[in-house]
Amino acid sequence: MPYLYQDSKPRPAAHPGAARATHSSGKGYEQLRQECLRRGELFEDSDFPACNSSLFFSENPPIPFVWKRPGDIVKDPKFILGGATRTDICQGDLGDCWLLAAIASLTLNEKTLARVVPLDQNFGPDYAGIFHFQFWQHNEWLDVVIDDRLPTFKGRLVFLHSAELNEFWSALLEKAYAKLNGSYESLKGGSTIEAMEDFTGGIGEMYDVKAAPDNFYEILEKALKRCSMVGCSIDTSSAAESEARTPFGLVKGHAYSVTGIEEVSYRGRQVQLIRIRNPWGQVEWNGPWSDNSAEWRSVSPSEQRRLSQAARDDGEFWMKFEDFKVHFDKVEICNLTPDALGDSTVHKWEVTIHQGSWVRGATAGGCRNYLETFWTNPQIKLHLTEKDDGQDECTFIAALMQKGRRKLKKLGAEMLTIGYSIYESPGRDGHLGKDFFRYHPSKARSKTYINLREVSHRFKLPPGDYILIPTTFEPHQEADFCLRIFSEKKAITEDLDDNVAIDLPEPLHPTPGPQETEEEKQFRALFEQISGKDMEISAEELEYVLNAVLKKTKNIKFKNLSLISCRNIISLMDTSGNGKLEFSEFKVFWEKMKKWISIFLQFDFDKSGSMSSYELRGALKAAGYQLNNYLLQLIVLRYSDEQFQIEFDDFLNCLIRLENASRVFQALSAKNKEFINLNIGE
Repeated sequence: MPYLYQDSKPRPAAHPGAARATHSSGKGYEQLRQECLRRGELFEDSDFPACNSSLFFSENPPIPFVWKRPGDIVKDPKFILGGATRTDICQGDLGDCWLLAAIASLTLNEKTLARVVPLDQNFGPDYAGIFHFQFWQHNEWLDVVIDDRLPTFKGRLVFLHSAELNEFWSALLEKAYAKLNGSYESLKGGSTIEAMEDFTGGIGEMYDVKAAPDNFYEILEKALKRCSMVGCSIDTSSAAESEARTPFGLVKGHAYSVTGIEEVSYRGRQVQLIRIRNPWGQVEWNGPWSDNSAEWRSVSPSEQRRLSQAARDDGEFWMKFEDFKVHFDKVEICNLTPDALGDSTVHKWEVTIHQGSWVRGATAGGCRNYLETFWTNPQIKLHLTEKDDGQDECTFIAALMQKGRRKLKKLGAEMLTIGYSIYESPGRDGHLGKDFFRYHPSKARSKTYINLREVSHRFKLPPGDYILIPTTFEPHQEADFCLRIFSEKKAITEDLDDNVAIDLPEPLHPTPGPQETEEEKQFRALFEQISGKDMEISAEELEYVLNAVLKKTKNIKFKNLSLISCRNIISLMDTSGNGKLEFSEFKVFWEKMKKWISIFLQFDFDKSGSMSSYELRGALKAAGYQLNNYLLQLIVLRYSDEQFQIEFDDFLNCLIRLENASRVFQALSAKNKEFINLNIGE
């Protein structure tokens, strides 16, 4: 399927207050709810019907599910009972624990929770069987409405449910997220960071604690000051170790939250501490700096109050940062965008976002291993101008996300292997060509190419201009992507492929030469033979002449020029307006044709007689046309074959249409300019 995205300009992060309604009717939650109340009917969502297609796409349900509304399951259903807490999240018979872990983290931040789960919903007098939730998707907040029919078996919920049997917010949230992704089955398998990002619009980072950078403490400190969501875990070596407890009271294969990081004065020196929370609400670290450890006796009461230290079995505990690095293996950080932070928070990320596409034959060039096509990938210029406070470098996070792959699971789509490279800019504008990448190494790159929804990494680079190239690992793989740049200080980005420019030579005017060349004599003889006494040829006659000549031209593959193409040529070259070509006009066109043949042969690098569609950008630029990615992708879809090859007749047709279009555009521009001048004169 073609992936085409027109607008690749950098855009600011989206604000949740402007969440877009997604129901196929075009109506929002409140309008749909009021309509149901007026009719006295409970809402039934035709976009996500209560049937098997909303459950599974690769199999039939293993048991006979019955869709029921909460009022048919319990007598007194509640949306939220006693606040939304971790105990409201109990996994059912679906492999979406990654989602549940993210929902558990969501309950720790009331403001973020209230945005994803609007709290003004209930089963009270205005109940209409309709609920709504908000999710972030690729720089856009979406408002997803659902009906409250849930899959059950023997009167109990099959999937996510609350420990309180009459509380339903978590089950309805899971249903809305399933609808967003196409089905419940689409939620099988994933990363907690993926859902965290969809709940916040944030950007995810994963760290291997044992290989973390030297400034890892500072990274976590800044993340928490920005209200980022931070989780950590201990690896397991086998399934049998899952949720096994260590001698120090920690649980393997379990998702913890990081809730604080501080330095404390201890016996005349500063000690770095980190605060961890077990979402179970119990089972804590029992080593140094745990709730009842001897270390706290040497800390002043005022310091303990500052750190909110209390010896309670509530699942939250402090530990020395060095011990944390020894006992934990993974840290996940979801950095929130500025819109997710309160106005009083001064530590904000600067965010810019680019949307783009990899299209076979045009912009799907693959990684640097495929040099012949690598340069055709989208190119984004990054201007780093402001150093970090007290530093000589600029910090930023680059996150590349492939869009909509989970929803496309039912069509057989899998996550592609993606990554990116960053090059120092040579200081010139425009799309960089193959030779630049042949002779210049990358300055930085994503840690690895991997088949995750998003690949992100933190960089520190000196101020300057850089070129970021987002790619799939292999060429010819199609997908839409979203590239986000989070920077400590303001960074400016621009798409190098966004400009459209036309630089054509002045139209040649037929001038009689002192003496005809041998080529001209042959053409005149053929022209006279075809045209007759009036020495003018029609489109049908031009079709015969050009096909006869071009089929004899060496080194190019040529099928046939159509009658429509020849009419376009006459439209381009006819100066008298009689719908025919005189010999002098034909001579001018032939000079143009010879130039186009020369360009075609120049970019036919393998001398096969046809040109790779990946070389079309360079060939068109040599002919005077600089196109953006969107126009280039359309042309490739129109003129290349299944092997991404373009034969000369298709190349010729493309150039004729471009030149005709450019002439029309220039004529309209001139008229508009004349109109403006007349108005100014008045």
